[in-house]
Amino acid sequence: MTAYEFSQVDVFTNEPLLGNPVAVVHGADGLTDEQMAAFARWTNLSETTFLLTPTDPAADYRLRIFTVSGELPFAGHPTLGSAHAWLEAGGKPKGASLVQECGVGLVELRRDERIAFAAPDLIRGGEVDEETLVAIAKGLQIARDDIQGARWCDNGPGWVGIMLADAEAVLAVTPDHAALGDHKVGLVGRYPEGSECAVEVRAFFPADGVAFEDPVTGSLNAALGQWLAGSQLPETYVASQGTILKRRGRVHVVSTGSTVSTGSTVSTGSTTGESVWVGGDTLTTIRGTLEL
Repeated sequence: MTAYEFSQVDVFTNEPLLGNPVAVVHGADGLTDEQMAAFARWTNLSETTFLLTPTDPAADYRLRIFTVSGELPFAGHPTLGSAHAWLEAGGKPKGASLVQECGVGLVELRRDERIAFAAPDLIRGGEVDEETLVAIAKGLQIARDDIQGARWCDNGPGWVGIMLADAEAVLAVTPDHAALGDHKVGLVGRYPEGSECAVEVRAFFPADGVAFEDPVTGSLNAALGQWLAGSQLPETYVASQGTILKRRGRVHVVSTGSTVSTGSTVSTGSTTGESVWVGGDTLTTIRGTLEL
């Protein structure tokens, strides 16, 4: 057996047990794909990540992200939690920014008050067809007319963004997960002006045939920011997520209005040249050793 350093990081919270945990295995180059997948199934967390030596000279590290059912090209809270773990273990960035290599290419992160990542370009954006919206409304157990806006928000996981009338409407949704089927749905609704947070967000998706609500979702909030920041929402805002699950996730979204260079690739954050940054507090709750 080989021993690997292990961290479990709570993301999008500054208090333990109120965010979204990610399991992080350090120095995982010696693990096979099968071992990574098996360990991710065993942790039974929404995501488990593996820090590896980068193959791109512009990157500081390479990250592989596994759910209990497969590998993702990108996910937000694993990106922030893994960056936190890499830095905490003594990682030294090559430049002013931190650059992660993953399935979608290079993702730039910056470190100010909290770690933030540059939202990757969408794999699929734009309008959602009526047939899909009718199916999603049925799965959410709401009227089709309750959907006040919709966009494809797919930056890897396959999200469909759905806007409801307000945060109260988002919190009131009780989905029929069987009816939602394979749709991965992100809900967003505004809080009254002057509230602590601008919006409430919820995320529903199937995981290995089991319905699931994600506590706090970086990739979804990134795509929602690309859709809404600077237009229907302020350029800088805080999203609340996890309320129904008794979490207190806080996602900090900033639209800078300019592209973000990552060296060999450029992540624009949108088709209009705007850059969207998604940040959150991170803290390690478990440290240990994994033997495989």
